[in-house]
Amino acid sequence: MRRIRGFIYNSDINRFRTYFQVLAFGLLIYGGYLAIDISTNLPTFACPFVGNSRAGTCYLYPLQHQLNMSFTQFMGGRGVALLTGFVIFLLLFILFNKAWCGWVCPLGSIQDWITRLRSRLGIRYSNYSERTFNGLKKIKYILLALLILLTLGMGNAIPGIGRLPEDFMTPYCMVCPARTLLPLFNGDIKELIIDFSSKTKMVLTGLGMAVTGTFFVGAFVKKRFFCLFCPMSALHYTFSRMALLRLLKDGSRCTKCGNCYRACDVGIREIADDVISKNIVRDDCMMCFKCVSACPEERCLDVRFLGLSIYRSTENGFFKRMEWKVRDGD
Repeated sequence: MRRIRGFIYNSDINRFRTYFQVLAFGLLIYGGYLAIDISTNLPTFACPFVGNSRAGTCYLYPLQHQLNMSFTQFMGGRGVALLTGFVIFLLLFILFNKAWCGWVCPLGSIQDWITRLRSRLGIRYSNYSERTFNGLKKIKYILLALLILLTLGMGNAIPGIGRLPEDFMTPYCMVCPARTLLPLFNGDIKELIIDFSSKTKMVLTGLGMAVTGTFFVGAFVKKRFFCLFCPMSALHYTFSRMALLRLLKDGSRCTKCGNCYRACDVGIREIADDVISKNIVRDDCMMCFKCVSACPEERCLDVRFLGLSIYRSTENGFFKRMEWKVRDGD
């Protein structure tokens, strides 16, 4: 067992994660061809607009449909359906916490692949200032609130406005880049349009095309650019402390060298600066564990599942990974 743990702790988890992302991407986009259907309440962007080839559905899609009801219906069958979907989402999320973002999400994987392309092309990326970072990270909570309020507004009258039109059925899906990008991997380009059938649809799909363009441009400038604005990430963090998979820090072993912060794709400063908190997962963390891989301090950062250590920082592992990077010319 000690040898196995030593092998895991000394391994290049970033390379393993890359392989896992490819497998997860293929499963979510094409798993339906093998009659695989994981769930219709997945805590990741398994976009329903991909069609029958997908192996599951993003929870935000059924959530928007289920919230389209009057408040009186919450106590009936539709309320039970809403609660059931939420419980399934929560159980799936609790298993892997925000690793759904860093290891499974197709949009996250596409951004990581764009980052690799950018690196090969020699295009430099930029970092946010702390003030800008703290401001931008609030947007995902605003989007999550709008997702809920707009869909509730179709089933309940808003003072001075009345009920919203049915064109607001899935407002977030209309602007989400997953709707326009993921079907392309099936050769489907019909989502790359602006729908002029109504003013609402024209605005939403127009915004969707603008967001898609921003997604690509942003990914070439910032690592994991879109993740800062993702409402699914906001929903994740709300329940993160309940999860079985955890990223813990022993602040007494931290020297504040900053390796973890420099390795973090979304630039979370607290991972290096906070030596008090034991649970180091923050709302923008995607649990890719690059910080653990980059930490040279013995047992400073520790990934645990059900209380058992499955990956941790070690001095020996750090220097082995540095040797591999020098050898590979990274």
